[in-house]
Amino acid sequence: MDTCCFDLRCIRCPRLSGFLAEVRKEYPGYHARPVPPFGDPQARLLIVGLAPGMHGANATGRPFTGDHAGILLYKTLHKFGFASAPESTAANDRLRLRGCRITNAVKCLPPENKPDSTEIVNCNSFLRAELQRLPRRAVILVLGRVAHHAVRRALELKSRFFVFRHGAEYRLDSGGTLLDSYHCSRYNTQTRRLTAAMFEAIIQRAQELVKVQG
Repeated sequence: MDTCCFDLRCIRCPRLSGFLAEVRKEYPGYHARPVPPFGDPQARLLIVGLAPGMHGANATGRPFTGDHAGILLYKTLHKFGFASAPESTAANDRLRLRGCRITNAVKCLPPENKPDSTEIVNCNSFLRAELQRLPRRAVILVLGRVAHHAVRRALELKSRFFVFRHGAEYRLDSGGTLLDSYHCSRYNTQTRRLTAAMFEAIIQRAQELVKVQG
Protein backbone atom coordinates (compact mmCIF):
# COMPACT_ATOMS: atom_id res chain seq x y z
CA MET A 1 0.00 0.00 0.00
CA ASP A 2 1.30 3.44 -0.96
CA THR A 3 1.60 5.27 2.36
CA CYS A 4 1.97 8.57 0.50
CA CYS A 5 -1.80 8.43 -0.17
CA PHE A 6 -2.92 6.03 2.55
CA ASP A 7 -1.64 4.34 5.69
CA LEU A 8 -3.51 1.37 7.16
CA ARG A 9 -1.63 1.83 10.46
CA CYS A 10 -2.26 5.56 10.78
CA ILE A 11 -2.96 6.75 14.35
CA ARG A 12 -2.64 10.51 13.83
CA CYS A 13 -6.02 11.14 15.47
CA PRO A 14 -6.21 9.78 19.05
CA ARG A 15 -10.01 10.02 19.22
CA LEU A 16 -10.45 8.06 15.99
CA SER A 17 -7.81 5.41 16.68
CA GLY A 18 -9.25 4.88 20.17
CA PHE A 19 -12.77 4.60 18.80
CA LEU A 20 -11.67 2.08 16.17
CA ALA A 21 -10.00 -0.03 18.85
CA GLU A 22 -13.35 -0.19 20.66
CA VAL A 23 -15.17 -1.05 17.43
CA ARG A 24 -12.75 -3.92 16.71
CA LYS A 25 -13.57 -5.41 20.10
CA GLU A 26 -17.32 -5.14 19.54
CA TYR A 27 -17.19 -6.23 15.89
CA PRO A 28 -14.13 -8.47 15.48
CA GLY A 29 -15.04 -9.29 11.89
CA TYR A 30 -15.07 -5.67 10.77
CA HIS A 31 -12.25 -3.96 8.88
CA ALA A 32 -12.31 -1.20 11.54
CA ARG A 33 -9.16 0.57 10.33
CA PRO A 34 -8.41 3.36 7.87
CA VAL A 35 -10.24 2.58 4.63
CA PRO A 36 -8.15 2.73 1.43
CA PRO A 37 -9.30 4.46 -1.76
CA PHE A 38 -10.86 2.23 -4.40
CA GLY A 39 -10.14 2.38 -8.13
CA ASP A 40 -7.43 3.45 -10.55
CA PRO A 41 -5.08 6.17 -9.14
CA GLN A 42 -4.86 7.61 -12.67
CA ALA A 43 -8.63 7.71 -13.21
CA ARG A 44 -10.02 10.88 -14.73
CA LEU A 45 -12.89 10.99 -12.21
CA LEU A 46 -12.19 11.10 -8.48
CA ILE A 47 -15.17 10.96 -6.13
CA VAL A 48 -14.54 12.29 -2.61
CA GLY A 49 -16.92 11.37 0.21
CA LEU A 50 -16.88 12.28 3.90
CA ALA A 51 -15.75 9.23 5.94
CA PRO A 52 -16.44 5.49 6.31
CA GLY A 53 -19.79 4.50 7.80
CA MET A 54 -19.97 2.19 10.82
CA HIS A 55 -21.64 -0.77 9.11
CA GLY A 56 -20.56 0.15 5.59
CA ALA A 57 -16.97 0.92 4.59
CA ASN A 58 -15.77 0.52 8.17
CA ALA A 59 -17.07 -3.05 8.09
CA THR A 60 -16.14 -4.02 4.53
CA GLY A 61 -12.95 -2.04 3.95
CA ARG A 62 -14.16 -0.47 0.69
CA PRO A 63 -15.62 3.06 0.35
CA PHE A 64 -19.44 3.20 0.18
CA THR A 65 -19.75 -0.58 0.36
CA GLY A 66 -22.35 -2.07 2.67
CA ASP A 67 -24.16 1.14 3.57
CA HIS A 68 -27.18 3.03 2.26
CA ALA A 69 -25.18 5.76 0.52
CA GLY A 70 -23.45 3.18 -1.64
CA ILE A 71 -26.73 1.88 -3.06
CA LEU A 72 -27.37 5.04 -5.07
CA LEU A 73 -23.69 5.71 -5.76
CA TYR A 74 -22.77 2.38 -7.34
CA LYS A 75 -26.11 2.00 -9.13
CA THR A 76 -25.58 5.38 -10.78
CA LEU A 77 -21.90 4.78 -11.56
CA HIS A 78 -22.89 1.53 -13.27
CA LYS A 79 -25.61 3.26 -15.29
CA PHE A 80 -23.04 5.66 -16.74
CA GLY A 81 -20.34 3.08 -17.31
CA PHE A 82 -18.05 3.88 -14.40
CA ALA A 83 -18.66 0.59 -12.55
CA SER A 84 -18.85 -2.99 -13.79
CA ALA A 85 -21.84 -3.82 -11.57
CA PRO A 86 -24.71 -1.86 -9.97
CA GLU A 87 -24.03 -3.06 -6.44
CA SER A 88 -20.90 -3.22 -4.29
CA THR A 89 -21.27 -5.97 -1.71
CA ALA A 90 -17.75 -6.63 -0.40
CA ALA A 91 -14.16 -5.54 -0.87
CA ASN A 92 -13.40 -8.84 -2.60
CA ASP A 93 -16.39 -8.98 -4.94
CA ARG A 94 -15.94 -8.73 -8.70
CA LEU A 95 -17.01 -5.11 -9.07
CA ARG A 96 -14.44 -2.91 -10.81
CA LEU A 97 -14.42 0.82 -11.42
CA ARG A 98 -13.76 2.11 -14.93
CA GLY A 99 -12.02 5.46 -15.20
CA CYS A 100 -13.15 6.29 -11.68
CA ARG A 101 -11.71 6.29 -8.17
CA ILE A 102 -13.48 6.72 -4.82
CA THR A 103 -11.94 8.05 -1.63
CA ASN A 104 -12.92 9.90 1.55
CA ALA A 105 -11.87 13.17 3.11
CA VAL A 106 -11.34 11.26 6.38
CA LYS A 107 -10.17 7.66 6.08
CA CYS A 108 -11.31 6.47 9.53
CA LEU A 109 -14.77 5.97 11.00
CA PRO A 110 -15.64 8.95 13.26
CA PRO A 111 -18.04 8.67 16.20
CA GLU A 112 -21.58 9.55 15.08
CA ASN A 113 -20.21 9.98 11.54
CA LYS A 114 -18.86 13.40 12.49
CA PRO A 115 -15.09 14.00 12.24
CA ASP A 116 -13.88 17.12 14.01
CA SER A 117 -11.89 19.85 12.29
CA THR A 118 -8.54 18.60 13.61
CA GLU A 119 -9.19 15.12 12.22
CA ILE A 120 -10.11 16.51 8.81
CA VAL A 121 -6.87 18.51 8.77
CA ASN A 122 -4.80 15.53 9.97
CA CYS A 123 -6.08 13.41 7.09
CA ASN A 124 -5.74 16.15 4.49
CA SER A 125 -2.18 15.26 3.49
CA PHE A 126 -3.39 11.87 2.23
CA LEU A 127 -6.07 13.56 0.15
CA ARG A 128 -3.55 16.10 -1.14
CA ALA A 129 -1.27 13.30 -2.30
CA GLU A 130 -4.17 11.64 -4.13
CA LEU A 131 -5.10 14.87 -5.87
CA GLN A 132 -1.52 15.52 -6.92
CA ARG A 133 -1.39 12.16 -8.69
CA LEU A 134 -4.50 12.74 -10.77
CA PRO A 135 -4.20 13.45 -14.50
CA ARG A 136 -4.08 17.20 -15.10
CA ARG A 137 -7.59 17.56 -16.49
CA ALA A 138 -9.32 15.22 -14.08
CA VAL A 139 -12.78 15.82 -12.63
CA ILE A 140 -13.10 15.89 -8.85
CA LEU A 141 -16.64 15.20 -7.67
CA VAL A 142 -17.18 16.05 -4.01
CA LEU A 143 -20.11 14.63 -2.06
CA GLY A 144 -21.12 17.15 0.56
CA ARG A 145 -19.81 20.29 2.16
CA VAL A 146 -17.11 18.64 4.31
CA ALA A 147 -15.57 16.89 1.30
CA HIS A 148 -15.73 20.16 -0.64
CA HIS A 149 -13.82 22.02 2.07
CA ALA A 150 -11.29 19.19 2.40
CA VAL A 151 -10.53 19.31 -1.32
CA ARG A 152 -10.36 23.09 -1.25
CA ARG A 153 -7.83 22.90 1.59
CA ALA A 154 -5.78 20.23 -0.17
CA LEU A 155 -5.63 22.31 -3.36
CA GLU A 156 -5.11 25.58 -1.45
CA LEU A 157 -8.13 27.21 -3.07
CA LYS A 158 -9.52 30.46 -1.68
CA SER A 159 -12.83 29.82 0.04
CA ARG A 160 -14.62 32.90 -1.26
CA PHE A 161 -14.15 31.77 -4.86
CA PHE A 162 -15.11 28.12 -4.24
CA VAL A 163 -18.41 28.01 -2.35
CA PHE A 164 -20.19 24.69 -1.94
CA ARG A 165 -23.45 24.45 -3.87
CA HIS A 166 -25.11 21.39 -5.37
CA GLY A 167 -24.34 21.32 -9.07
CA ALA A 168 -21.64 23.99 -8.87
CA GLU A 169 -18.65 23.65 -11.20
CA TYR A 170 -15.26 25.29 -10.71
CA ARG A 171 -12.46 25.30 -13.24
CA LEU A 172 -9.09 24.42 -11.71
CA ASP A 173 -5.61 25.59 -12.70
CA SER A 174 -4.84 21.99 -13.70
CA GLY A 175 -7.47 22.25 -16.43
CA GLY A 176 -9.75 19.97 -14.47
CA THR A 177 -13.06 20.67 -12.76
CA LEU A 178 -14.32 20.61 -9.19
CA LEU A 179 -17.95 19.46 -9.23
CA ASP A 180 -20.24 19.68 -6.18
CA SER A 181 -23.05 17.37 -5.15
CA TYR A 182 -25.07 16.78 -2.04
CA HIS A 183 -23.93 13.60 -0.32
CA CYS A 184 -25.91 10.49 -1.28
CA SER A 185 -26.59 9.72 2.39
CA ARG A 186 -29.73 8.06 3.72
CA TYR A 187 -30.85 11.36 5.25
CA ASN A 188 -30.49 13.31 2.01
CA THR A 189 -32.21 10.70 -0.14
CA GLN A 190 -35.06 9.99 2.29
CA THR A 191 -35.79 13.71 2.72
CA ARG A 192 -35.46 14.08 -1.07
CA ARG A 193 -32.91 16.80 -0.69
CA LEU A 194 -31.10 14.58 -3.20
CA THR A 195 -33.20 12.50 -5.57
CA ALA A 196 -32.00 9.72 -7.85
CA ALA A 197 -32.66 11.98 -10.84
CA MET A 198 -30.60 14.80 -9.32
CA PHE A 199 -27.70 12.46 -8.63
CA GLU A 200 -27.86 10.91 -12.09
CA ALA A 201 -27.64 14.41 -13.54
CA ILE A 202 -24.46 15.02 -11.53
CA ILE A 203 -22.80 11.77 -12.64
CA GLN A 204 -23.85 12.42 -16.23
CA ARG A 205 -22.28 15.87 -16.02
CA ALA A 206 -19.10 14.35 -14.60
CA GLN A 207 -19.06 11.94 -17.54
CA GLU A 208 -19.45 14.84 -19.99
CA LEU A 209 -16.61 16.76 -18.34
CA VAL A 210 -14.33 13.71 -18.42
CA LYS A 211 -14.93 13.35 -22.15
CA VAL A 212 -14.43 17.03 -22.89
CA GLN A 213 -11.32 17.39 -20.74
CA GLY A 214 -9.84 13.97 -21.56
